[in-house]
Amino acid sequence: MSKYKIAWLPGDGIGVEVLDATKIVLDKIGLDAEYFHGDIGWEFWCKEGDAFPQRTIDLLNNVDAALFGAITSKPMKAAQKELVPELQTKNLVYRSPIVRMRQMFDLYICLRPCKAYPGNPINFKEAIDLVVFRENTEDLYSGVEFSPVPQELADTLSRLSKPFAPFSKLPVDQYAISCKINTRAGSERIVRAAFDFARKFKRKKVTIVHKANVVRATDGLFFETAKEVAQQYPEIKMDDANIDAMTMWLLKNPFNYDVIVAPNLYGDIISDLCAQMVGGLGFGCSGNIGDKLAVFEPTHGSAPKYTGLNKVNPIATILAAKMMLDWLGEPEKGSALEQATAEVIKEGKIRTYDMNGSNTTTQMAQAIASQLR
Repeated sequence: MSKYKIAWLPGDGIGVEVLDATKIVLDKIGLDAEYFHGDIGWEFWCKEGDAFPQRTIDLLNNVDAALFGAITSKPMKAAQKELVPELQTKNLVYRSPIVRMRQMFDLYICLRPCKAYPGNPINFKEAIDLVVFRENTEDLYSGVEFSPVPQELADTLSRLSKPFAPFSKLPVDQYAISCKINTRAGSERIVRAAFDFARKFKRKKVTIVHKANVVRATDGLFFETAKEVAQQYPEIKMDDANIDAMTMWLLKNPFNYDVIVAPNLYGDIISDLCAQMVGGLGFGCSGNIGDKLAVFEPTHGSAPKYTGLNKVNPIATILAAKMMLDWLGEPEKGSALEQATAEVIKEGKIRTYDMNGSNTTTQMAQAIASQLR
């Protein structure tokens, strides 16, 4: 019997190719694991009306971790049009399967390391080494949305809003609502995770990102909770920044930052910016981590135009596998995998198109595997 059970969730588009490439590396490193395929993604929405079928949910309840490729998502009207004809009359609602997964399994930490590896020709600056902690289950991704707005809700909001609020005079089919929901418990645990990480890995500073001067209720709660948590870590410096200013300061001087923690949407924005500074989404890896399960993925999408071309960079997914090895309690294997990846980048002999090269997805994976002893 294998030591670990891993759910294998290729998803859509290039998700299949980058996971195939990652398997080359995992096989070479000798991970004692059994891999179980899980159905997820656009194909299953179109055929079954569910992009995250119950059988895949059942699978995730019985594994140690999961590797996830990529998902195609489309606006609601477009999604409904692509259902098989017999499902188009059932008024099914498309929701991102990865968002559902995060909420269903309480994967409240989205951990996104952003590290510049020497020799990468598209690094913004060498030596960038940031870690983003993104709250993963609340905020504007809570999934509480209305379009059109129910009349009862519209009447309540009209009473509560200021008289000059433009939407209060509109018909209910002329505006939409997405609820931004932040809880004290959710804010506390993601901030605590960031500070615990900083303490464990001897990071010097944690930066709290918010917009509490404008979004006073929800971001105010997040920021006030963060300050309370920070007091319990006196050896770690804490500062804060508004989300808009943060994007400017990150570009101006990324070396002023170390660990960054933010609500869901802001964390998504910041982590993509940080990924671009260390080479783009081909280097952006992510861990969706809860207390009992963790799902690891590249941060890029399904990139349909590249599907089947064996062209895209698999390093983001390979680094996500490194994160999975750490989660499983295999830090030596994780370190070896990262070192092998760094060596291939530094040598510069194998480069995919995004690195100004012409090598294939498979060739990159094989090059990294060849560095593993």
